[in-house]
Amino acid sequence: MDISLRHIEVFRAIMQAGSVTGAARLLFTSQPTVSRELARLESLSGLSLFDREGGRLLPTAQAMLLLEEVERAYVGLERINSVAQSIRRFEHGQLSLTCLPLFSQTLLPRVCKHFQQRHAGIGLSITAQESPLLEESLSAQRHDLGLTESEHLPRGTQGELLFCADMVCILPEGHPLLAKPLLHSEDFRGVDFINLSGLDIYRQTLDEHFRQAGIDRRVVIETTNAASVCAMVRQQLGVAIINPLSAMEEAGRGLAIRPLQLSVPYRVMLIRPDFRPSSIFVEAFCASLKQEASALAAALERRLQREP
Repeated sequence: MDISLRHIEVFRAIMQAGSVTGAARLLFTSQPTVSRELARLESLSGLSLFDREGGRLLPTAQAMLLLEEVERAYVGLERINSVAQSIRRFEHGQLSLTCLPLFSQTLLPRVCKHFQQRHAGIGLSITAQESPLLEESLSAQRHDLGLTESEHLPRGTQGELLFCADMVCILPEGHPLLAKPLLHSEDFRGVDFINLSGLDIYRQTLDEHFRQAGIDRRVVIETTNAASVCAMVRQQLGVAIINPLSAMEEAGRGLAIRPLQLSVPYRVMLIRPDFRPSSIFVEAFCASLKQEASALAAALERRLQREP
């Protein structure tokens, strides 16, 4: 006979209550039943789990090690329960999406608004996470859709280009470079510059360009995400080159945008797992995504054309 879930329930209850009597109350059963199940667990496992002292059960080192694994299992059960409740709340359907945090702050809010106006009752679950966890969860088929920056598709997925536009420069109000409608690489020589972290692929591309051009920017701050970069620029700490989605989101809030003579395309890929069943809701959400991406590209072009 193997260890059963009932044995584990009894063990966990004793660990929580500190006595057979307390465990029996937690489990709504009798003391003899708890004692019998505990004895059976110790016999089956070959472990000595408790020392008896004055009516109380003191856990041994073996019990503490076992408890760690038991708690991990209960976290998994609680997650299953949470998912079941979530599915029950969205009786008409649910769509799961994973993406970089950037997209949950820029592209997705308007998409979700348009989608829910047309499909009331469909639940949306959005998981924002960084690479490589993002790609791993898509390969594991945990989500209906994904949005990434990389053209390298995770295994077990298909992808298509959703959005593409050049990186742009953002500047604080009153900055001297605002006098120029188009910024050249030479314009950044000796200018206070705010950079993304060294692991960012677009940062690496820009660094290589400036290195080859022999242009030394004065990097004053490095930070890990575009929202932080924008906040630093807004405080007059320097200028930055960032993705056009974040630039459009922040434009007019103490920031201005200028196009670059240098072309560094910024791409957003729409990812679909191969082995996760599709639905009319997935197709409808994809249609909303494409509509919003097209609208953003047009709005960016209009803004850059009217900037002095």
